[in-house]
Amino acid sequence: QVQLVESGGGSVQAGGSLRLSCDASGYGYCMAWFRQDPGKEREGVASVDYIGRTTYRDSVKGRFTISKDSTKNTLYLQMISLKPEDTAMYYCATRSTWCSGPSLNINSYNSWGQGTQVTVSS
Repeated sequence: QVQLVESGGGSVQAGGSLRLSCDASGYGYCMAWFRQDPGKEREGVASVDYIGRTTYRDSVKGRFTISKDSTKNTLYLQMISLKPEDTAMYYCATRSTWCSGPSLNINSYNSWGQGTQVTVSS
């Protein structure tokens, strides 16, 4: 089981920026960021696969950028133009076995971090 530790969350005003980081103890063929508000289902935000292909949920396209440093097994999520509706706990996820491409499906991942809170005020 790969261990994941997220960091970089915080409180910002609408229009602000944050950069999330996720340090992984091992390699992930596919890695992703999910988010969850209390009382809601966890939703996929962005994913990247082992050759750098990415996918994003529609509401964050053009504002969020996922990237990874494979030499450090670190995943990033650069978030700009943040909106109050982006407020949530953000989770890093990884799949330690081969994947066919980036995925926002929660069932595609076998390791999860503890989360980092992002709060955007209007």
